[in-house]
Amino acid sequence: MTTIAASPGISEAASALRRLYFIRFAFAIVWAGVTIATAKEIGPLAVALFVLYPLFDVGAASYDLRSSRATGSPALLYVNIAVSLVAAVGVGVAGASGVPAVLRVWGAWAIVAGLVQLIVGVTRRRMGGQWPMIISGGISVLAGGSFIVAAAADHPSLINAAGYAIPGAVFFLIAAVRLGRAAKGN
Repeated sequence: MTTIAASPGISEAASALRRLYFIRFAFAIVWAGVTIATAKEIGPLAVALFVLYPLFDVGAASYDLRSSRATGSPALLYVNIAVSLVAAVGVGVAGASGVPAVLRVWGAWAIVAGLVQLIVGVTRRRMGGQWPMIISGGISVLAGGSFIVAAAADHPSLINAAGYAIPGAVFFLIAAVRLGRAAKGN
């Protein structure tokens, strides 16, 4: 683990990110559980759940933007907000066309959001605790590609797309724990 001499701005940002990562962990686990249990078929509830996740991402990126200006990358957070808003609308529209369309939009969002997460993690590495975000971003890119490929399957399913939130949740938890030192100013 990298030890840093944190400035007050970085210490405050790390503390805010730590809280955010714990919240993102809890949301993702609950969302995945509910979605896996209820999204066996495309329907209004499944579409609403798949719209909710990128909207939550918008809220998280907005909080991140307000609370961590000392860590840089505000332009990337704005990109994440825009991409997630477009994804939420896209999933809502795609829901009328069926599972393959939802998987394509979800996959494209996972790719772009994963790239943004990876880059933001790299730019924040001096804060510490960011390697889980870097790995998670890379996994998101790969998972997004797999969702797009899965859309062409004979019987595509939303279950794997819902399960995608679980590894991300674990990485948010790991990052939150690792940010503990930076949040304390060590």
